[in-house]
Amino acid sequence: MTVRRRCPRLPTLCLILALATMLLGANAQDQEVAKTTPDGANKPERVSRDLLALYDFQSDAGRLVRDRSGVGQALNLRIEEPRNVRRASGSLEVRKKTLIRSEEPAAKIIQAVRRNGEISIEAWLTPASLDQSGPARIVSISGNSSNRNVTLGQDGEQFDVRLRTGDTSNNGLPSLSSPKKSLRPSLTHVVYTRDRRGQAKLFINGKPSAKRTISGKTANWAKAYRLALANEFSKDRPWLGTYHLVAIYGRALSLDEVTQNYEAGVDGQTGPPVLAESSRSPKEKFFDEEIVPILSKHCLECHDTATQKGDLDLSKKAKAYALSDGEEVIIPGKPMASLLWEVVESDEMPAKREPLTSVEKERLHQWISDGAVWTTEEIDPLAHTFDRRATVNFVRRLTVSEYIESVRTVTGVDIAKEAREILPPDIRADGFSNTAYNLSVDLKHVESYAKLARIIVSRMDVFEFAKRYSKKKLDLTDNTMRKFIATMGRHFLRGDLDEAEIAAFRGITTTIASTGGTMEECLTTMIEAMLLSPRFTYRVENQRGDGEVWPVSEFELATRMSYIILGSAPDRELMALAESGELFASEVMEAQIARMLEDPRAVKRSIEFANEWLNLDRLANMSPNAERFPQWSADLGRDMKEETLAFFEEVVWKQARPLADLLNAKITFASPRLAKHYGLAISGDGLAKYDLSSVPERGGLLTQGSVLTIGGDEASMVTRGLFVLQDLLRSGVKDPPPCVDTTPVASKPGLTLRSIAEERVANKSCGGCHGKFEPLAYGLERFDGIGAYHQADEHGNQLREDGEILFPGTAKAVPYRSSAELMDLLAGSDRVSQCLTWKVAQFAVGRPLGQPDALILDKVHQEAQDGGGTYASVIRAIIKSDLVQKTNTEADHEN
Repeated sequence: MTVRRRCPRLPTLCLILALATMLLGANAQDQEVAKTTPDGANKPERVSRDLLALYDFQSDAGRLVRDRSGVGQALNLRIEEPRNVRRASGSLEVRKKTLIRSEEPAAKIIQAVRRNGEISIEAWLTPASLDQSGPARIVSISGNSSNRNVTLGQDGEQFDVRLRTGDTSNNGLPSLSSPKKSLRPSLTHVVYTRDRRGQAKLFINGKPSAKRTISGKTANWAKAYRLALANEFSKDRPWLGTYHLVAIYGRALSLDEVTQNYEAGVDGQTGPPVLAESSRSPKEKFFDEEIVPILSKHCLECHDTATQKGDLDLSKKAKAYALSDGEEVIIPGKPMASLLWEVVESDEMPAKREPLTSVEKERLHQWISDGAVWTTEEIDPLAHTFDRRATVNFVRRLTVSEYIESVRTVTGVDIAKEAREILPPDIRADGFSNTAYNLSVDLKHVESYAKLARIIVSRMDVFEFAKRYSKKKLDLTDNTMRKFIATMGRHFLRGDLDEAEIAAFRGITTTIASTGGTMEECLTTMIEAMLLSPRFTYRVENQRGDGEVWPVSEFELATRMSYIILGSAPDRELMALAESGELFASEVMEAQIARMLEDPRAVKRSIEFANEWLNLDRLANMSPNAERFPQWSADLGRDMKEETLAFFEEVVWKQARPLADLLNAKITFASPRLAKHYGLAISGDGLAKYDLSSVPERGGLLTQGSVLTIGGDEASMVTRGLFVLQDLLRSGVKDPPPCVDTTPVASKPGLTLRSIAEERVANKSCGGCHGKFEPLAYGLERFDGIGAYHQADEHGNQLREDGEILFPGTAKAVPYRSSAELMDLLAGSDRVSQCLTWKVAQFAVGRPLGQPDALILDKVHQEAQDGGGTYASVIRAIIKSDLVQKTNTEADHEN
């Protein structure tokens, strides 16, 4: 909602101020105020992104001062002594001592600052005099005169700001003060900002006035403190003067933004609240989360770009609202006049399918009534398969490989062999085994972690290890041990420990020492305890907020970056940058991404992605018909897996080519056994690199045995086509009706698998779906069930490799004459590149992605393509996006 301030007397007031400035020779700061405060046609709109609270004092009467930010639960203020203030539309003059305070804690502000360490406090005000000190409280989130989170105050002729951090006192000292004589008893715009790196700045009338480093984290902000204006809660630090506007942001405004708000003037308009760049309006959320799944499930089978039955395409925004002849299908705000609602409400559509449920109809009607808001240009065809519960991703267990690498990073111990033998294997879900909602912990895990912890500490020199975190010799005194626990625990548990956690670990050492235990036993037991902590075996994030999208904390960002790129806990360099807040600086983040991408573990992590995406571990369990495929062996399956992973490393890392080149790169790697299977001239004894430029049928993932075997013994065009549709083109079709016989039809003399597929595609009952995926496999017909190439099948039928491909979202199929041409078409398709971005992103964030993520992923894909479309450019774009930089919070009702 745009907030407009009404101040009919302001132009006259400003003219008076300007005249006074000229006559009295006021300084340049006052001249700037006079020039910019009158209403003007070209004034900018005030900054609204990450606004948390806004008080514009519109009401001219009453005890209540309303929070007009429109963000979260309103933090309204109450005037304790209304007779001591004078209210007018657009101002509140404090004439005598009073307190203007919130009834409840300033939770939305406190949670935001605790999370990200950033804040901006802005005020348009006129001090009553220059003899106010203490400092006199202008804006304060505090408990009393000695304990605060933050205070903007007046100390004579200076502004003074006190901020509580881990490195300042409970009173927020040392403070940041503006220069002497910088505060005047005239209309003034003052802004205080503090960023994650501790850079605190004061701006007066749009210009920098003071700065200093206020180091330390803000995780120690008291949750119970309330917001106050004009006094302290102890009522002994009164401030007198006039408020025109007070705004609080959950981040540090830039100089340009401070200038923008200053130039907007005291009566500037504030745009609609924007908590984060990825935030969606309620109507946009409703479309993405409620309407898109309905359209995907019930409509796109017949009404997408390729099919367009009845000349209706509901897959794209540009075509959904009307037919080509102009007849309106969806009329925003008028469901009863909309053709879509008419055919759905009467159960005329979907034809020959289950009608929409009453709940689905109600949602569709509500959507049209509310204006039929449509977000992305093309909706997600797989939206109906997306489980929104999967987006809850605040706690996730480390996978086996992540646990191994985390132990190695933190302790230096290689526990890989034992961990793979002892820990239960991770189970695939939604295409990957690192899917958060599927990473549960059972008794077997608990027992395994305990056993592994004992093995790990037995291989450590605990005294030498302790030197990393304590420069002096350790003793069991409370102060020494607590500091040691906090420092070591930060690295083990990937973030700061609270007092309760420090006390718990300190209790271990106290108990051991009280029974005559040695320092070595204390250290060994404490390290074991940290290895068994849920904060080590899980990735735990703070989800408290107001239900909106918030920035992640510094340690959460470091942890996300490290596990995405390296599959391991953040190292000490990354943790140090997180602790200082420097990691959020774009140049520092870029440098750290580049550093980690040079780490050999980044290659290993990407190969893990390829293995998961293509499900290559299934090759170890394959058992094709021995009579039909006598050449098959477990060793051949293992060679196929090694081929694909070596090929992936070569294309992605050694040649640094775009990910799409995985579809048509004319190279491969093969053992002598696999080379013979492919009909290649054997080169060397081990896994060797082969140039395929003279082998037209080979080149790219789809021509490798590891992928071709997904079709089973029959080289099913259904299975192969669905793989291309779902895993390369990011599209899909619904499951066949229960009444349909899905038993595969075998080939025979005179009847090839392709001709069988063509019959299904031509069938009116089947073709609507089968026509979208089986033709995608026509070019692979010459490859049998285990990836060998033949011109004819076992019955002597001649096989083909020509066909045509219909890319999702297009209406016209593109012909190809050979499998090589098919590979080139796929490699050149932006749809394929986009799908690969989605796949890497899903593995990176550890959860399924869907329509709610589409806008972010569009930006990620574009940025990645601008960077060359390589794996590194995709990873870089993902980390810099809101998928990683932001988190969905849950409303915190704690007082």
